[in-house]
Amino acid sequence: MNFDLKKHIHNAGLIAVLTIDRLEHAVPAARALLRGGISAIELTLRTSVALEALRTIRTELPEMIVGAGTVLTQAQVREVHAIDTHFGLAPGLNSRVVQQAANINFPFIPGIATPSDIERALELECNILKFFPSEPSGGLAHLKSLAAPYAHLDIRYIPLGGINANHLKDYLADPMILAVGGSWIAPRALIQSQDWTTITQNAVEARKTIEQCRLDQC
Repeated sequence: MNFDLKKHIHNAGLIAVLTIDRLEHAVPAARALLRGGISAIELTLRTSVALEALRTIRTELPEMIVGAGTVLTQAQVREVHAIDTHFGLAPGLNSRVVQQAANINFPFIPGIATPSDIERALELECNILKFFPSEPSGGLAHLKSLAAPYAHLDIRYIPLGGINANHLKDYLADPMILAVGGSWIAPRALIQSQDWTTITQNAVEARKTIEQCRLDQC
């Protein structure tokens, strides 16, 4: 797959984190996000239907940028790559998992929380990193301190964990942030209740903020 991960995620601005419990909810949830202007998702591998949900969204909504989240094993890397998922993410940095992704040319974003994590990621030639869990770890202020020694290396970060609409502007205003990830756009409860209208409304509000920040009006 010829996929410019950095370009597409930057253009998306936000990655909506989804947990799908019923397969029939996968496409409607993704479609609700698209209607509101959110074009990238991280669908977590935390349920029994997750892989099939990824496959279905890729097939039925080719315009959606689809990432697999909570990728914890080498086998999962191979599985999500085999169904044409655009990229994978992990909450932490497992060098074997990252290397497996590299071996099959699968874009992968490991999670980091310490300077040692960043240096291990650099050793594995990763320059897009997931800062997780962001808000419980100190938020943007902590990430700025954490990232400062590596600022000359063109690393870009995707913060996830505890983020909501109130944090979005502050994160997006910082040039080291490639995009923001979060589950507040389409939380599990709204998906389970099939409240597609509220999900679309949440997406519309987030897209407005993203566009303002892209115009340097944060």
